Amino acid sequence: MTEDLVIALAVVFVTAGVLSLIANQFGLSPIPFYIIAGLIAGRFVTEDEIIILAQWGIAFLVFAFAIRIDFSDFETVLRDAEVAALTQLIVVAPVAFGVGYLFGDLFGFADPARNAVYFSAAVVLSSSLVGGVLLGSEIRQNLVHGRLASSVHFFDDLVAIALLLILSTEVVTADAIAAQIGYGVLFVVAGLFLYRHGFPLLVRLADGDGELVLVGSISILIAFIAAAEYVGLSIVVGAFAAGVAVRSDGTQALEVQNGISSITDFFVAIFFVTVGALVAIPEPEVLVIASALIGLVLFVNPLVHVLSFVYEGYDARTAFLAGSSLNQVSEFALIIAIQALLMGTIADQLFDAIILAAAVTMVLTFLGRRTEDVVYETVVARLFRGQRTRKVDERSSVDDLADHVVVVGYGRIGRRIVEKLEEHDTPYVVIENDPVLWGELDVECRNYILGDALADYPWEKAQVGDAALVCATVDHRPVSETILALETDADVMLRSESADEASELLEAGSTHVAVPNVLAGEQLVGTVEELAAGETTPETLEREQLAYFQTLERYGFATRDERV
Repeated sequence: MTEDLVIALAVVFVTAGVLSLIANQFGLSPIPFYIIAGLIAGRFVTEDEIIILAQWGIAFLVFAFAIRIDFSDFETVLRDAEVAALTQLIVVAPVAFGVGYLFGDLFGFADPARNAVYFSAAVVLSSSLVGGVLLGSEIRQNLVHGRLASSVHFFDDLVAIALLLILSTEVVTADAIAAQIGYGVLFVVAGLFLYRHGFPLLVRLADGDGELVLVGSISILIAFIAAAEYVGLSIVVGAFAAGVAVRSDGTQALEVQNGISSITDFFVAIFFVTVGALVAIPEPEVLVIASALIGLVLFVNPLVHVLSFVYEGYDARTAFLAGSSLNQVSEFALIIAIQALLMGTIADQLFDAIILAAAVTMVLTFLGRRTEDVVYETVVARLFRGQRTRKVDERSSVDDLADHVVVVGYGRIGRRIVEKLEEHDTPYVVIENDPVLWGELDVECRNYILGDALADYPWEKAQVGDAALVCATVDHRPVSETILALETDADVMLRSESADEASELLEAGSTHVAVPNVLAGEQLVGTVEELAAGETTPETLEREQLAYFQTLERYGFATRDERV
């Protein structure tokens, strides 16, 4: 690492650290502040130094993304995204290409067609990194709009990898493209081979030492990046293949995922700061191109996605929330532009415009998060009053109910509640949003609805006005607030992450609020007291705990991975 690069890193992180502290003080997302830090730091470091940081930051984030890929979930993920993602490619990509070509012709770009492809990629591809940060809780709770958005992000990232392979050729010929794609396929195949045979061997050789497994995984990343550099591929392609090689399922990857997660925040900061640092004072041509990019990304993309989701049968609210998180320039579009800049195949004005549009759309995405409900109520809800609900109807089964229990969520806790309700022959209906659980709901539940608890229609279908009790098994605050706003006389039981939030929910009208963290803490204190008083022994405690987990596993309520 050169002295200049060390100084660049120091400037970047001192600036980012100060502004992130300010963001934390006011309870704001640090992402816009990272971009602002980059705008400041960019005046003190060179573009070459920033590009190096950007490449490595994005490469690591792609590695972390690939680690999380669940191969068993491919079919479901692609099925959710295919109509919206393909519609966007078919409708928006040609329009963006045409606009990009006009700019190339107007401003005299050396290769208007190739630059139009770069412009189109910046319009079409959405940022899985920004979306992951923006929809973090929705994705963790597996809410429908979070799943739809992450599915489209996943599809876009696969398209971006293919584009990187094709556009990494300085001279676009059939032989050159075939060679790049061939190398890319070989890298992915090598990653899959290590996924099957190499990583399990690494785990066995490490003999339970998690740090060795993590070091070995980082070594795999470095080896793939070096190999990509050697054959002339983007290091991002090598990072993606390395992520595929590191198994993400089971306890053997637990140390890797924990270690990678702790480092990811560092590279997230690098990425957003470098985006801001690459922004240059725009010339008139840059402003015109960037304005067109921003308009297409902020308005055309969400409109196409919303219409596609509604056509698929999702309710208007779900469609809007999913589409509104897909309106930013992707990190992959940036690495494509950076790769093109290094090869000298992108016009300087277009490169600056893509960087400026990325910074603006990313900041506006976070700021717009606070106005989503207002926009939905004032604009979207009025446009889609006759919203389609085919998707919910097709994947639900509900009888006429009265004095029943509405169970929100069919995870571990939801299953146990359903089991108890069936033991007492109490009528119930389950509202679940995860399509993966559709088969289990159909087999195991008398009444169920596959829909979003944040939307109105699933509650109407659940006949909540005639319910005796609504029981939420998820601790997602928007879901809790939606339940409390329902027009029903039913008692309401909710979950919360903290005692303070539980108090607020009780004051808002909840009958009961469960706080698992508090309950777990009380249980731990009670166990310690029993051990200290000699009322139990470590051996007895271990036997009871193992018997408890075996019971959960027998009824499908937990797995060994969850236990760990």
